[in-house]
Amino acid sequence: MALLALEDGRVFRGGAFGAPGSALGEVCFNTSMAGYQEILTDPSYKGQIVAMTYPMIGNYGVNSADVESWKPHVSGFVVRELSGPSSWRSEQSLDDYLKANKIPGLQGIDTRALTKHLRTRGAMKGLISTEDLSDQQAVEKAKAWTGLVGVDYVKEVTCSAAYDWDPESKLSRRWKIPLGATTDPEAYFEPLPKIRHRIVAYDFGIKRNILRNLRQSGFEVHVVPATTPASEVLKRNPDGVFLSNGPGDPAALPYAHDAVRGLIGKKPIFGICLGHQ
Repeated sequence: MALLALEDGRVFRGGAFGAPGSALGEVCFNTSMAGYQEILTDPSYKGQIVAMTYPMIGNYGVNSADVESWKPHVSGFVVRELSGPSSWRSEQSLDDYLKANKIPGLQGIDTRALTKHLRTRGAMKGLISTEDLSDQQAVEKAKAWTGLVGVDYVKEVTCSAAYDWDPESKLSRRWKIPLGATTDPEAYFEPLPKIRHRIVAYDFGIKRNILRNLRQSGFEVHVVPATTPASEVLKRNPDGVFLSNGPGDPAALPYAHDAVRGLIGKKPIFGICLGHQ
């Protein structure tokens, strides 16, 4: 058995999967019908317990090709029904994947009722646990968590050193279905466009699919750690600067604020998520 307790006193009980234990996080929901592996491995979800509204999750398993980063970052995962894998691309079941990464899961609850509650009350602190806790004990633990305000998770998910994304132009190619039988492996990929612009991407918790899309749009991408000062970026003289998605509280990132101030008016800048809008 497992439970999800919210700070406002609401408790959902169901079955456990994934790793045993307890985890605290901000409870949120995702309405995607597919892509749960990409959600789990999106660094933006660090510190969050994610509930999926689509009722059946896990039916195509987990594979090493569809990850958005080097590991899953969610604190906990909540689904209506956990399904066993049935896909030729599956390398591991969702249950085993969460176990291997020490992430607790909860199944068998009405995730749409949870979503309606969160939609009305807003995202809130929560506890997911497989331990023998009363509702009151679980709610008190959720209330006592410090939350995401003022927390810098970016330093935990950013790259440790700068790197060039996909220098061999292989990781960003789109799949295609060739006409007729062929033994040429290159026939299964769309050619990438020529590079038109060189940009620097700040990694605040960037997803690999964003990097793929940038390359597919004709950008050569040099990725830098979140703490890189503007002066280092300007030395490269890029055509533009991209600010990535990321987790936690953007107000807790003074180094990012300083870098952007140093770039405004000197280079075109665009960003996704993390308060960049």
